[in-house]
Amino acid sequence: MIVLNNVTKKFGSTSAVSNISLLVKKGEFFGFLGPNGAGKTTTIKMMTGLFTPTSGTIEIGGYNILKKPLRAKSIIGYVPDHPFLYDKLTGREFIAFVGGLYNIPGKTIKERTGQIIESFEIGEWVDRLTEEYSQGMRQRVSLAAALVHEPKALIIDEPLVGLDPRSAKIVKDVLKSLANHGITVFMSTHSLHIVEELCDCIAIIKKGEIIFNDTLKKLGSLRDRTENTFESVFIELTK
Repeated sequence: MIVLNNVTKKFGSTSAVSNISLLVKKGEFFGFLGPNGAGKTTTIKMMTGLFTPTSGTIEIGGYNILKKPLRAKSIIGYVPDHPFLYDKLTGREFIAFVGGLYNIPGKTIKERTGQIIESFEIGEWVDRLTEEYSQGMRQRVSLAAALVHEPKALIIDEPLVGLDPRSAKIVKDVLKSLANHGITVFMSTHSLHIVEELCDCIAIIKKGEIIFNDTLKKLGSLRDRTENTFESVFIELTK
């Protein structure tokens, strides 16, 4: 579903990402980890077409993100680490606005919005202006809007930062359900316990290079070399 082949991104003489390759299968819940400044967000911005790779290729659902950007983006749902909402729109209006960008008919948007409101438990707030929302509610509405066009791949950057336990559980449950229904979920996060709980496979990036790319089970096999915790393995690999 998502294929990165020898992708490099340079800013001047500095390489933010260096010759990385990733394969994320359909319906896979994929975790993307790394220290601050390792290249996670740069990679995601290339995957979503916001940055142009210096070299290499990226395909989403078989579509090259540079050669067929509209086709590729039409099957992506994207939520950045700091999601943006229009403060003078209600949550419902914002979801409808995003659906309109994908040329979804109004009747279909209305039907899907009803389902999304239920899944994310935002019924109490969806008709209020988003300027009144808490961080958790903003995150839920952002995710809801990213799903209104029923993407085949969801790309999310730090989806649980700042969420209260209730909001975090709702988001986790929705993400797990998406993967169980064949939607590819690519998640960048610093939350190691979330990766252990949700992900099938992970990649770890350090200084722009992939240093681990395998199943969560394979990473677990490295625990015997450390203090027998996921955190200790991660620290050992990235130190």
